[in-house]
Amino acid sequence: MTNGPEDHKRILYGRRRGHKLRPGQQELVNNLLPHLLVSLPDEGMMNPADQFEIEPDTRTANDSPGNAFWLEVGFGGGEHLAAQAEANPDVSIFGCEPFENGVASLLAHIENKGLRNVRIHNDDARDLIAALPEASIDRAFLLFPDPWPKSRHAKRRFVSAENLTSLARVLTDDAEFRVATDHVSYCRWALSQLLKHPDFSWQAECASDWRVRSADWPPTRYEQKALDQGRKPVYFKFRRKMRESN
Repeated sequence: MTNGPEDHKRILYGRRRGHKLRPGQQELVNNLLPHLLVSLPDEGMMNPADQFEIEPDTRTANDSPGNAFWLEVGFGGGEHLAAQAEANPDVSIFGCEPFENGVASLLAHIENKGLRNVRIHNDDARDLIAALPEASIDRAFLLFPDPWPKSRHAKRRFVSAENLTSLARVLTDDAEFRVATDHVSYCRWALSQLLKHPDFSWQAECASDWRVRSADWPPTRYEQKALDQGRKPVYFKFRRKMRESN
């Protein structure tokens, strides 16, 4: 996916706002969010490292030197992203989420944990992906996305041939792409789309590889909600296949 006139024709489905933000949340959105927003270029590609510039004399243990870049598409309440950022201070993480209440939730985690290695795109993840250079993301996450269960809404799902091709472009060779869902229909859809895509390979060798969340995969509130309601999530790990050398 490249920048250009066609990009402006995308439609972003889903809610932008929920309940009114509490005063503390609104303060974070007003004062902290502007410092963490990704700056997309008007044209061409951006340099991911430029989004995480930190003055050498202010670098702390929580600062990321930008050795690796990860991307979470639709971070929800931000629990997973914040936990990954805290556990991997040497990784710079982009998070995409258009839902204002989810952004406010992540901002609270960032402030409470003193995280310095997170940047936020509070809009369509496809726009950020389009602006990223080829082979610039070392790991990507898509956790409990809106399943859009009605058949006529299937085209709204993030997992599609077009979006997977765009994501594959920005993933480094052998980069991991993690997908989690508790919705049977979305599970089948995502697995079908990924298995037939030429740039991805499934890493599962036994049932526990996709039925059990690995230790380095922090939980989310949506996962807990699914478990509380008796649904069993699945945890897929795919790899970006090696590019063919010219």
